[in-house]
Amino acid sequence: MEIRGMTAAEVTRKVLRDEPLFILDVRNEDDFNDWKIEGNRVEVINVPYFELLDGVDHVLDKIPADGEVLVVCAKEGSSKFVAEQLAENGRTNVAYLLGGMKSWSEHLEPVKAGDLKDGGSIYQFVRIGKGCLSYMVISGGEAAVIDAVRTTDVFADFAKERGAVIKHTLDTHLHADHISGGRKLAEQTGATYWLPPKDADEVVFSYEKLEEGADITVGSTRIGIEPIYSPGHTIGSTSFIVDDQYLLTGDILFVASIGRPDLAGKAEDWVADLRTTLYDRYKRLSDELLVLPAHFGKFTELGEGGLVSARLGDLFKDNPGLNIQNEAEFRSTVSENLPPQPNAYQEIRQTNMGKITPDEEEQREMEIGPNRCAVHDN
Repeated sequence: MEIRGMTAAEVTRKVLRDEPLFILDVRNEDDFNDWKIEGNRVEVINVPYFELLDGVDHVLDKIPADGEVLVVCAKEGSSKFVAEQLAENGRTNVAYLLGGMKSWSEHLEPVKAGDLKDGGSIYQFVRIGKGCLSYMVISGGEAAVIDAVRTTDVFADFAKERGAVIKHTLDTHLHADHISGGRKLAEQTGATYWLPPKDADEVVFSYEKLEEGADITVGSTRIGIEPIYSPGHTIGSTSFIVDDQYLLTGDILFVASIGRPDLAGKAEDWVADLRTTLYDRYKRLSDELLVLPAHFGKFTELGEGGLVSARLGDLFKDNPGLNIQNEAEFRSTVSENLPPQPNAYQEIRQTNMGKITPDEEEQREMEIGPNRCAVHDN
């Protein structure tokens, strides 16, 4: 029986289209419990590879006889072996994940977030296996990329296909859960790289200071990107209002949660900043702004077509992190009983400062696992 490799892109589209998918994940139990492929119609079971070395007979009754079966492992080899065993035992529709969970961690799916008033569009790039969200604003043959991840070719190719030249790359803050591609993309395209200076005390490269009042425009239609200083996740965290319609909140505000203040070891110091940003600065903004965050914590935050977004006014009603009126309770919520910190987050911060330069494979290893930037990701 033939088996086939399924790409992370194919899996992503099945998840976003709510197609049924049965997954046999053969990684060890700890890795599976930490992070797995999820979706509304995804059914997944975990049977570690070492339990399948002598045959798959004992798991056949757990796997549906009809419908597609996808076998998943860390890098690909183990899943291919198990998929072949299933095919030899008569299963006719068996695939394995090409590149394993490493490829799942890296895939970016572009989703249109909306139009701009004077022409142009804003796109969200959903890194579905990691929960990272990047953005591209395109107008008048120019583009700006916000919170780019390290796989920069996706952004360069996307802009080129749309006849746009990338003029600006911007990071809302110094990231701790993934390696930024902002500086690399700027070097590749000749764009200007912007970073909040309060997050850049230790960086070893040059950058443009991303501060309130900075004049960042995209295209002949002058689509303004208005930075708003919004500390709390980091001391430099900066939000953007794009075209008076979209609020890019970085890791300060998510659809289902709020940002954690502890990833630079400053939780106690930054709690007050976080509360002021969420309960004061954001309160002064229009309820009609469409919030576009830099991360999502659970697949249930994905909306139609995979877009992660919400009206700011709705979040003030529905988001638990925006409805803690007692200041002491807020402090304990955002500084105690938080989810585990992201894998290798200290090394990721060092990489984003330019202090260390891990190779491609080391960077992939550093980023494996969920992002865990939110308070409510337990």
